Amino acid sequence: MRKEKRTVKFISCALACAALATGSIESASAANWFKLEGISPPKAPLVHLSGFIIPLYKYMNGTTAVNGQVPKINLVAPQDTSSKSFNILFAHIMLRGNINKHISYMMAGEFGNNQFTHVGGNYTPQLMDAHATFSYIPGARIEAGIIRAPGAEEAMQGYPNFAFGFNYTTVTQQLILQPFYSATNTSNPYKPGGTPGSYSVPGTNVLGNNAFRYPGAEVMDWFHAGNMEYAYGVMVGNFGRLTGTNTSNGPLVAARLQASYLLKGFGPDHGPFRSDVTGFLWYQHANPIFNGQSNSMTRDGLGITYTQGYMHRWGRWAKFEYMRGSGMIDAPAVFNTYLAAPPTLTDAQIYPGSQNKASGYYVSGGLFVTNRLELDLRYDVYDRLPNIAQQERIFKTWAIGGQYHITKFTRVMVDYFVRSVNIPHLSSIPPSPAKSIAQSVAGAADNEIAITAFVAF
Repeated sequence: MRKEKRTVKFISCALACAALATGSIESASAANWFKLEGISPPKAPLVHLSGFIIPLYKYMNGTTAVNGQVPKINLVAPQDTSSKSFNILFAHIMLRGNINKHISYMMAGEFGNNQFTHVGGNYTPQLMDAHATFSYIPGARIEAGIIRAPGAEEAMQGYPNFAFGFNYTTVTQQLILQPFYSATNTSNPYKPGGTPGSYSVPGTNVLGNNAFRYPGAEVMDWFHAGNMEYAYGVMVGNFGRLTGTNTSNGPLVAARLQASYLLKGFGPDHGPFRSDVTGFLWYQHANPIFNGQSNSMTRDGLGITYTQGYMHRWGRWAKFEYMRGSGMIDAPAVFNTYLAAPPTLTDAQIYPGSQNKASGYYVSGGLFVTNRLELDLRYDVYDRLPNIAQQERIFKTWAIGGQYHITKFTRVMVDYFVRSVNIPHLSSIPPSPAKSIAQSVAGAADNEIAITAFVAF
């Protein structure tokens, strides 16, 4: 009964958030990721080649913990061998077009060095998108193949609108961007001193993530009513590694509902930079198979976005999103290199029980001080495992950045991240080396500088 009341309250808040999108602001046109990523423009050719390259340089101090090792949080992914690194993070090549006026398709390969292509310690370029959209039925377009699952805003948006490079908020990175694990050697529970009901997975068994994409089918569409646009997407798919057969797998259902008030004013009035106020809510549920058992994993969230005047002086955007999770919760490895003991500091930790919880939010915004120079600010919070006092960690990050837009799709970004990790119940951890290490790891979290370029073709 209490769970039902919480659900009703959550949905009510989400609808109220969506209602804000109908507020008293001038009219125009809203960014719609279902449309932009699901279908090609009406006059698109049969084959159109495009893509983008994203080089990235990161710098951290490489602060060590009390045991003399650098915590993994202070190492640059996906290799996790250095605290400063230059990397071609993404190299994305896309083929898309219209077969006829009712059928669009998209195929995309990823050749960059990231957590999608870094599989079991090896670099493996992969097919990232492969889907077709059929628009024969009014009000219900059918998309099938490898699809970006409807969900959180950072998971939905395309690269042109991504502020702060590709540094996702911690809540998105840990709660939504779920890694997969090899089925081998994941059946050993924590040894004494660990948390009952949790599992330790060696780093060699971590197979990366799907970049929010899953094989399946989605029903989606959008509708206009005056200055309003309503959009929905409902997907059924498989929760498993796109290119692996020995990973966690099981059914996945995902849905997103959004309402946009279309704005008039300076700036573009169509495409990924259209002006709008959008309220949204989303839900995902999967049953990943782990340790030979089917487990529950639920994620949901709500938020509101505002965008107006892209690449115009005093153009601005703002965004807020709250999300939560229950069931399987992942805690990434603390250290990169392996120690004889305790393994809890080197391996990824999995908490599969349905009682596990996590939640977080972020608020961010940006302002064009000239037609090309944009300043951005973000604050995000992630509260992981509040149901386990010894394991609860609260991550907080301030991000400040500047972007210089050369064209609508090419820009240079410089970002600075101030990170902290808090152990709210440190006294619940018995005095031991593990306690001092946990405390020193939390205190060792480095700030970070990231320099990113987005080059589209």
